[in-house]
Amino acid sequence: MSDLAREQNQPVPVLSARDIVKNYGGVRALKGVDFDIYPGTVTTLFGENGAGKSTLMKILSGVERPTDGQLILDGESVTFTSTVDARDRGISIIHQELSLSPNMSVRDNIFMGREIVRAGRVDYAEEARQAAALMAELEEDIDPLTPVGELRVGQQQIVEIARALSVNSRILIMDEPTSALSASEIEVLFKVIHDLTDRGVAIVYISHHLEEALEITDYAVVLRDGAMTAKETRDQIDLPWIVRHMVGDHFDLGSPPEGYTFGETALSVQSLTVPDASATGRAAVDDLSLEVAAGEIVCIYGLMGAGRTELLEALAGGSAIERGRILLDGRDISRDSIAQRIAAGLCLVPEDRQRDGLVQSMTVGRNMSLASISEFVRNLFLSSRDERSIVDDSIRDVHVKTDGPDAMIGSLSGGNQQKVVIGKMMSTHPKVILLDEPSRGIDIGAKAEVFKLLSERAKQGVAVVYSTSEVSECLSIAHRIIVMGRGRIVAEFGPDVSKEQIMAASGESAD
Repeated sequence: MSDLAREQNQPVPVLSARDIVKNYGGVRALKGVDFDIYPGTVTTLFGENGAGKSTLMKILSGVERPTDGQLILDGESVTFTSTVDARDRGISIIHQELSLSPNMSVRDNIFMGREIVRAGRVDYAEEARQAAALMAELEEDIDPLTPVGELRVGQQQIVEIARALSVNSRILIMDEPTSALSASEIEVLFKVIHDLTDRGVAIVYISHHLEEALEITDYAVVLRDGAMTAKETRDQIDLPWIVRHMVGDHFDLGSPPEGYTFGETALSVQSLTVPDASATGRAAVDDLSLEVAAGEIVCIYGLMGAGRTELLEALAGGSAIERGRILLDGRDISRDSIAQRIAAGLCLVPEDRQRDGLVQSMTVGRNMSLASISEFVRNLFLSSRDERSIVDDSIRDVHVKTDGPDAMIGSLSGGNQQKVVIGKMMSTHPKVILLDEPSRGIDIGAKAEVFKLLSERAKQGVAVVYSTSEVSECLSIAHRIIVMGRGRIVAEFGPDVSKEQIMAASGESAD
């Protein structure tokens, strides 16, 4: 920043990116990106998966080095040799995909690699005290000694945030920090962000939840195909401005598919009760009944703890039921295993695709063929030709953008990884497909592609049931919207319902 700029009281950036270029072989992931990060403000990066946001964040946090260009920290050109180097200079990052150790406690995850050592020994009591204080700041009642693996996904995200806050960074990068949080947890996080910016901390924020991100944005930067397409201050932007620069002028999340009639009842849930694993004597799903017809798309909405995930996992066979029945095409599958339910025509796309939906050490093709492996077993041997045929058809049918079946699953964007999980389950020829937060961690363009895919399957007679914590997704492709609260259905609406009605039924403020 020039002396003239300072004299004119223009803000001085704490960190600047100048003409940043990043090449991976012959692929140019970043094409000369320029932007500034100012103390006490929130700079939000908008862009689809593959736009270059994650690559840029890796460079800012020391994970990667740029091929060309420079970073300027406090007015001086810098090169980060590692994440530790960047952290020592005051830059921390909260990654989109959780990087916690599930067998370790909350306390140990927060202080892993930078333990508090006194007199040559780790001071576990002080670590527990500080961890408890962080949990209190984030308004989450979590015992610091609880193993992370026992927490739900939203709570694990809180622990990830607490770990970053514990470093006392000057620049905090948040990559999809709310992807697994409830509305109340997001409200607390935003309060923490405001407290941090009031103390002069610079926040770099990435989110596919566009309306949500606008609430805290001071500066907006939009990336597309590795290049910056726009940057502006908050008072000059709105949602259409963001979408236009991200994906173009014409965009639609879709509407309920029309032009066909529903078939017979495909899924019947009768007085289902599922115990709450975290609280003895309490039900996560309480005497719930629901019917879904072939070709119907049903959305389940509710706040964190409403029982959405527990319901879908119980239907898929992932958790035990206490009472009630689950009927698929009239046949009771309540006691069937997960494999038996898949074979019968019911499958689940889980909320956490990294943990429950994909095998990171496998290729795209092998991930897609896992659920339908029995179809190409010939005399105890796998038929590679039949497997390849099924995989090629799945990649084409769900529109996965990949170099081919032999590409590693980790090389795909979040949206394409989600389509691989959906394609894997679709290859089992389901009658009913359940999806828990199908758009979690994917961009607005990929979200539209996923919803279009579900609409296409509904037209073919597949019953679709998906849960979401985004009201806008309720108002997209669903023929019917079910609102849950405390394990029960508290309201049911058609596609002409308003956002305010849905939120009021769930007990959530629409403000």
